Amino acid sequence: MSFRNIAIIAHVDHGKTTLVDELLKADDNFDERVGIAERAMDSNAQEQERGITIYSKNTGITYKGNKINIVDTPGHADFGSEVERVLRTVDSVCLVVDAYEGPMPQTKFVLKKSLELGLHPIIVINKMDKPSARAEWVVDQLFDLFVQLGASDEQLEHLNEPIYAIARDGLAWTDEKPEQKDITPLLDFVMDKVEHKANDATLPLKMQIANLSYDNFLGRLGIGRIYDGTVKVGQEVTITSNEGEKRKGKITKILTNEGLEKVEANEAYAGDIVTIAGIADIYVGETVAQDETVEVMPPITVDKPTLKMEFLVNNSPFAGREGKFVTSRQIRDRLEKELEINVWLEVDFDSGENYEVAGRWELHLSVLIETMRREGFELQVGAPVVIMREENGKKMEPIENVNISVPAWVEWAIIAELGKRKGMMTNMVEHNGIVNLEFSVPTRGLLGFKSLFTTLTKGEGLLSSSFDSFEEFKGPIEKRAVGSMISMENGKTMAYSLFKLQDRGTIFVKAATEIYEGMIIGESNKDQDLAVNSTKNKKLTNVRASGTDEALKLTPPKLMSLEEAIDYISEDEYVEITPETIRLRKKFLTEGERKRNGK
Repeated sequence: MSFRNIAIIAHVDHGKTTLVDELLKADDNFDERVGIAERAMDSNAQEQERGITIYSKNTGITYKGNKINIVDTPGHADFGSEVERVLRTVDSVCLVVDAYEGPMPQTKFVLKKSLELGLHPIIVINKMDKPSARAEWVVDQLFDLFVQLGASDEQLEHLNEPIYAIARDGLAWTDEKPEQKDITPLLDFVMDKVEHKANDATLPLKMQIANLSYDNFLGRLGIGRIYDGTVKVGQEVTITSNEGEKRKGKITKILTNEGLEKVEANEAYAGDIVTIAGIADIYVGETVAQDETVEVMPPITVDKPTLKMEFLVNNSPFAGREGKFVTSRQIRDRLEKELEINVWLEVDFDSGENYEVAGRWELHLSVLIETMRREGFELQVGAPVVIMREENGKKMEPIENVNISVPAWVEWAIIAELGKRKGMMTNMVEHNGIVNLEFSVPTRGLLGFKSLFTTLTKGEGLLSSSFDSFEEFKGPIEKRAVGSMISMENGKTMAYSLFKLQDRGTIFVKAATEIYEGMIIGESNKDQDLAVNSTKNKKLTNVRASGTDEALKLTPPKLMSLEEAIDYISEDEYVEITPETIRLRKKFLTEGERKRNGK
């Protein structure tokens, strides 16, 4: 049996996971009676709800007697580092591009890493059933992008042989065979074009870890490719760390990928991607070898975090009402468990009971928080803060490339808003009433921008960003130009009070919601915080006047999601998170405490 290893890369919503579904159905061992669920690789509950791939996953199919290992990768820039690592395990990448949109910013990052590793991408132009499909234009855009990213002549040649697909319907074809009615032309192309690496199974074992997993019974698991030799259960091995230090270990279990299942095996061979257990401290980039004489693989570096947030126990007046895990020790244990597999995450446990958690981007951290919330945790988190660097005595900050598509009537509002946030426009193109804008913006400038962007564009805009570089500090940026509306009483909100307050700002809570002093119930129209009483009801008298007792018409409140709440809060505010509720609050609940600490 020969092995071919490919990674599927694409921008968000270009059909990557749907394509993998169809490839799984082409497995020689696929049982049509059992079938598979739609977007089967997105097995995580949050992936299914958000409609994005968060974690890279391995699967394997048997096709014409050969094994093809497929890695489904995240398309979101927040998880780009995970894609970069798994690229080291594959022989080629399958670049899936929308037949109308063409290559998008988040595609560029992964494609650049693929080209640098010398991989030859297979081009799949998906969604060919779109009335607006323009395959030739997409190929031209890809050619420009390949040249821009420094592709070799051999890599550019692959643009002459694109595969056309409608992944949703399980169809793929080349120019020569447009009549094909299934996905097999893509698999035939993979077998023909992806070179089978002549890995000698008789050589000493050499394997590199590219990803981590965790099992409650087996502990930490290492996922990687076997480059040479054979790995066996019970085998004694030498592990070399990224710093060159060597230690001994023993393989206790081997798992291989067959469709959506992980199957135990007694041994695995060169060229395969497998999961191994038994090495409790295994880490990304480490080389697992038969002995100390085996040449070590080049280390895999993991990108450093760019944002940090404060995690702490919930100490609000409503603490402990809804959660199962409410203590600082339980939060600490959960974060320590997350560190076992989340290689981007860094946690400072030395700052008392308030833990400083650093991650890649807002989405990366919000996924962790939402996971903890669903597990029954109660906690509070502070506003995200960008992690700065110092180079040659200068303060440096991360800069992002931002790509925006908006209707023609709103582009100037976007340009003005990003200008306030130290953004610099680098390109502007209008096509069929849609304006495409490109900006270079400090990461700080994007904090809190996404919810405002949705409001400005009335939900009709598309925004994507990817990390570009570190540049000298651009100066102060005002995150929010308005203040918060803060409750000054404990109790339940009254419709009468909310009706009176809605002219003074945007309300975040419904009538009859239980609140406490210091809780944020809305956004003030003014540039300063406003303490209000929303628990006061209308005083009743025996006198009635015509026209004064009409029904109250409340504007529907703006109910915030977790990401919107994290986006919104300022440095002196917390998001209170429980399994059932998301609340916004001030760090200091009473007016007196806020004044004292403000001084």
